Amino acid sequence: MLGFAEAELLAFRRDLHAHPELSWQEARTTEQVALRLEALGMRVRRLPRSGLIAEVGDSGPVVALRGDLDALPVQDLTTDPWVSTVPGVSHACGHDVHTTALLGAGMALAAVHDAGLLAGRVRLLFQPAEEVMPGGALDLVSLGALDDVSHVFGLHCDPSIDVGQVGLREGPLTGAADLLRIELLGKGGHTSRPHLTQDLTFALGKLVTELPAILSRRLDPRAGASVVWGMLHAGSAPNVIPSTGNLTGTVRMLDAVAWAEAEVLVRQLVRQIVDPYGIVAEITYQRGVPPVVNDHRSTGLLAKAVESVVGQVGHVPTQQSLGGEDFGWYLAQVPGAMGRLGTRTPGGPTYDLHQGDLRVDEAALRIGAEVLAQAAVEALNAHQPAR
Repeated sequence: MLGFAEAELLAFRRDLHAHPELSWQEARTTEQVALRLEALGMRVRRLPRSGLIAEVGDSGPVVALRGDLDALPVQDLTTDPWVSTVPGVSHACGHDVHTTALLGAGMALAAVHDAGLLAGRVRLLFQPAEEVMPGGALDLVSLGALDDVSHVFGLHCDPSIDVGQVGLREGPLTGAADLLRIELLGKGGHTSRPHLTQDLTFALGKLVTELPAILSRRLDPRAGASVVWGMLHAGSAPNVIPSTGNLTGTVRMLDAVAWAEAEVLVRQLVRQIVDPYGIVAEITYQRGVPPVVNDHRSTGLLAKAVESVVGQVGHVPTQQSLGGEDFGWYLAQVPGAMGRLGTRTPGGPTYDLHQGDLRVDEAALRIGAEVLAQAAVEALNAHQPAR
């Protein structure tokens, strides 16, 4: 279903990689995509902050495809000629691949439409701000991105899967993820007289270790609840007990039911842990994203698309992860599925997402574009009466 030149996609992806933009700042990326789609005669709607919605097709059922635009505040450690030109910012999660694959899918679908073979409409969601909670997906939903949509599909880079393969899983694919910030306030003093203070640092240490442990005993263990701290700070001198301290981390779990209960329980536990020390805890609990849950029919359509592009060996089973993905907000509204696009060169090193040394095998661009386009075609054709 090639409706694009691979060299064109390659050049586009490398340009995006060299010019990454953080969440809600994806103005250049948005315009680069919009200009190419408008040149195809596609209807393009630029969104108020960044991102766009485009549509191909004239009438009939609607299927949506999603790609995310934003980069991360991570230094690019690669040495490729298209290394990031923005200090401290890079496409360390592969969103340049997602955007390019969706653009290629749009080009392919435009060619199908021009040939009179598109059995409906396909809506392309070039979404900003996936990397911040609760995610740009909510903005697109509020702007009508899913109106009349029967299915929504997406792909996410997976550097642990070889290029030429797509990881598929029916049911939960990612976990729910929330952001937790806690500031502790108490009476400080000299470390020689902790009994005259509220020993905030000791209380902070108890919170770091006990909240994850207690939460795992208060929620169903099948929910896979996990509290992991990313930032912690208290004090400025070795002989001074500080009067303030703070820690920040994430609360993740596999189960949507437990996710609904988590905030109230976390707030309760934090206060129970620090109360014996006379410490005041100010808690900011930011609800993030629900799990991505692939429905049965959509997963089958995506599998059929993968087989059409790379054969039956192209789709491989994949496990649920605790990583957060705001694609879950779309699936809370309409059926759909997300697959994991293999980006590892066979026999090559396995990189990790959100790391500055991430490299992708660029053969994934064509595969991602064709799989997305074919998934839309399969879903639209499924609406047609049998002959």
